[in-house]
Amino acid sequence: MASASLQFFAFILALFGVFGDITATLLPNWKVNADVGSNIITAITQMQGLWMDCTWYSTGMFSCTLKYSVLSLPIYIQTARTTMVLSCILSAFGICLTTVGMKCTKLGGDTDSKIHACFAGGVCFILAGISGLVPTSWYTREIISNFLDQNIPESSKHEPGGAVYTGFISAGFLLIAGVIFCTSCFKKQQGAWIYPSKQHFPSTEQESNAGYNLQDYV
Repeated sequence: MASASLQFFAFILALFGVFGDITATLLPNWKVNADVGSNIITAITQMQGLWMDCTWYSTGMFSCTLKYSVLSLPIYIQTARTTMVLSCILSAFGICLTTVGMKCTKLGGDTDSKIHACFAGGVCFILAGISGLVPTSWYTREIISNFLDQNIPESSKHEPGGAVYTGFISAGFLLIAGVIFCTSCFKKQQGAWIYPSKQHFPSTEQESNAGYNLQDYV
């Protein structure tokens, strides 16, 4: 029961990780630049994401521009696009596999099949967490290095936005969920190896009994 409850807790963490991963991939505020200027009434907030760049004016107007050209983007944005989409796909596969392999569900067939499905789902969560952690770390490094560069003007410097923090937290949830699922399955298999089932050999017992009976007649 404790293992089933732990798996259910890991599944909830994985759901939060999947939703956060998808949200971080689609949000336009990976880096933010607030240019107040001399008048707060004409303040402008510029946000850049993986798929679009948005500008928010203090007057209430909001406009976004999609990034159509992939080759014109910096390498870290191209990598972030690929790895974040891969993270979303792997986490979705992990949800499907762990739904079948969890102890509290009646899917997946026998116990061995459920253990294998649960372990595969945990591996998918770990890979998804790593795939989500790499682009957020690289993106944050680029923002910080540009911010500290003295040759870049202040108007062109940005700070990490909410999507970066959402990606970090989601990657952490996926990693924790994957470790819990893999550990619970590993303990189950290790217990089966340490305490193997007893096997009876009726033919051997019959032969020994036959030999004993023959000795009685000597």
